[in-house]
Amino acid sequence: MNRFQILLFVLLFLFSAFKSDKPAYLLYTKEGKTVKYSKMLKELEDADVVLFGELHNSPISHWLELEITKDLYAMKEDNLILAAEMFETDNQLILSEYIDSMITTSRFEDEAKLWPNYKTDYKPLVEFARKNKLQFVASNVPRRYASLVNSKGFEGLEELTDEAKTFLPPLPIKYDPELNCYKSMMEMEGMGAHVTPNFPKAQAIKDATMAHSILQFWKPGKQMIHYHGAYHSENFESIYWYLKQANPNLNIVTIHSVSQADNTKLTEKNTGKADYTICVDEDMTSTR
Repeated sequence: MNRFQILLFVLLFLFSAFKSDKPAYLLYTKEGKTVKYSKMLKELEDADVVLFGELHNSPISHWLELEITKDLYAMKEDNLILAAEMFETDNQLILSEYIDSMITTSRFEDEAKLWPNYKTDYKPLVEFARKNKLQFVASNVPRRYASLVNSKGFEGLEELTDEAKTFLPPLPIKYDPELNCYKSMMEMEGMGAHVTPNFPKAQAIKDATMAHSILQFWKPGKQMIHYHGAYHSENFESIYWYLKQANPNLNIVTIHSVSQADNTKLTEKNTGKADYTICVDEDMTSTR
């Protein structure tokens, strides 16, 4: 057997092995067709804002967040800005102090409001920003103000002090109750008396604040990648809607995450929710 035949045999073997593998995840286009990571990355390169909708407990989501961030940094360098739902606007100061290496890791982790899965899932992103001196935006509304909206509606925000309002988007908050992302919350099963007209508004103040935070830090020539739960941008609503209301010309690319028993074909229900969808095998282990 000559060298060419050996090489051909090896390539055929590898191809056969690849075909028989069970993929942990696959990428799909808005139309539900599989797509290569490199093709998605090429479109991401030209975006002003990348909205990455994760599954909070999926290691695949978190791994891809970091990998995409690394690849965008390779192209954008210090024109890349990171932002995340997992940090609230009143934690911007301490987050920036840590990114700028003004305080220690232990001090930051002791004093900041961090999610329970911070060390496994979000710390790698924060450390990447710190290492490369990239801005990291704490974009989400403080939880106490979302709770205030849930109890008193948007009107409750008007009672806050001027200092408190600096952590919010400008008031009054624009709101469309007919958007499916909010309308569907009124129809959630099992919620009973907990579902009031203020319930989706508490979600909307999060979306509005995250969009406002993105626009505060984004400038032409910069690129923002924002990490958040998948619901906050699916179907081109929520954060996406607020961004487009403020700046219709913004080039936004959305990434969505779902899990399926069979991830080799995107279901009709999961098709069209974003520009790109990460479909993870539902048996994937959880990070929390």
